[in-house]
Amino acid sequence: MSDMPPKLAEIVAEFASAPRDVVLEMLLEFSDAMPPLPAELKTHEGMEQVPECQTQFFLRAEVQADDTVQTWFDCPPEAPTTRAFAGILAEGLDGARAAEILAVPDDLYSRMGLAAAITPLRIRGGTAILGRLKRQIRDQHSPGQQGRDQEDAPA
Repeated sequence: MSDMPPKLAEIVAEFASAPRDVVLEMLLEFSDAMPPLPAELKTHEGMEQVPECQTQFFLRAEVQADDTVQTWFDCPPEAPTTRAFAGILAEGLDGARAAEILAVPDDLYSRMGLAAAITPLRIRGGTAILGRLKRQIRDQHSPGQQGRDQEDAPA
């Protein structure tokens, strides 16, 4: 799991090794632990909506001057599975550099073993969340880095 930030790799390993009934409990914990939006983003100004999600989902990624990425996610509590995926990304990518996030495998759901626990529509939404997050990072990444990012980008 060296192809992802250490915090995220740890979360993925925990999910992959957990029994199905425990996976659902873990998802609920991440759903409950998702950080709230700061007041200036409550209107979703400057955030991107992810229409592939069955519920309203908004995200924003901002590459900082030190090349770390700050992320914000908003998803209603009535969508605990999607909210849980956002919580996993928020915790797992906290403090990660742009290149580390761009290297996260697109099949993250499969690696976590979630395909057996949640519906294909939820998997599609989660995959779209990760894809849009990575696109936002690529769009902001410094021009000198773009050559390396293209090598890391999925084909």
